[in-house]
Amino acid sequence: MSTEEKKPRKRRGRKKGAGRHYFTQVHEDAIIEYCNITDRKKREQLYVELIQPAMSELVDKIVYTYKFTTLPNIDDLRDECKIWLTTVLEKFNPDKGSKAFSYFSVITKNWFIHKVKKHSIQRQREITFDKMPRHIEEKYLSTTNPYEEEQELREFRAALSSEISRWGQMPMKASEEKVYKAVKILLENPDDIEIFNKKAIYLYLRELTGLNTKQVVSNLNKLREKYKVFKADWDEGNISHIDGETSECQVKKEKGKL
Repeated sequence: MSTEEKKPRKRRGRKKGAGRHYFTQVHEDAIIEYCNITDRKKREQLYVELIQPAMSELVDKIVYTYKFTTLPNIDDLRDECKIWLTTVLEKFNPDKGSKAFSYFSVITKNWFIHKVKKHSIQRQREITFDKMPRHIEEKYLSTTNPYEEEQELREFRAALSSEISRWGQMPMKASEEKVYKAVKILLENPDDIEIFNKKAIYLYLRELTGLNTKQVVSNLNKLREKYKVFKADWDEGNISHIDGETSECQVKKEKGKL
């Protein structure tokens, strides 16, 4: 047996950044310079020659290291991420103490994690029709024709617009006429209505008519009653919309009351 003492093997310490030739201090400095200058030609040169190749390799390494390769359309996602990195390049701030490599590695990894979560949610929501319980299928799966629904809605709005115009041909008190005209203005600008809540609409009508809230509400109720009659006739099929024409029955009813 040998009396010689075995000398302990020295572990070779791995230098920080060893094997990472694609993203060196040269690339770090290029990113910092890119963020600090405004000269377009110089920035373009830095990006094309140094930054873009380093970022491209970084994305590929992240994808393989963390096994994001299981994501569907991973090649497209990889390209999408590389493009996204160009949009956030200027957000890097070396004064915060982090290296560009660490910063972009973290945000790239987080970008793909977000895609994984999004994909998982989509997969959970996807239920094949064969496995879907019948009561859910009957409740949520529509068999109606979307085009027919849209067409009916367009016809309803056109018929309502014609009917409202006919209301203006009927005798009205001064206050009722003011509210009627104000409502027409609102209906002719539907995009404005969507941003209003109920109180805001009343305030808007007050400003347009010069009436107080009680007067506005009172005359709105009269218009509401006319609408209810129109809607009931429409639902029962008593009103047909042909080239903007509606039934004359409502006009006759209203004239008979006066």
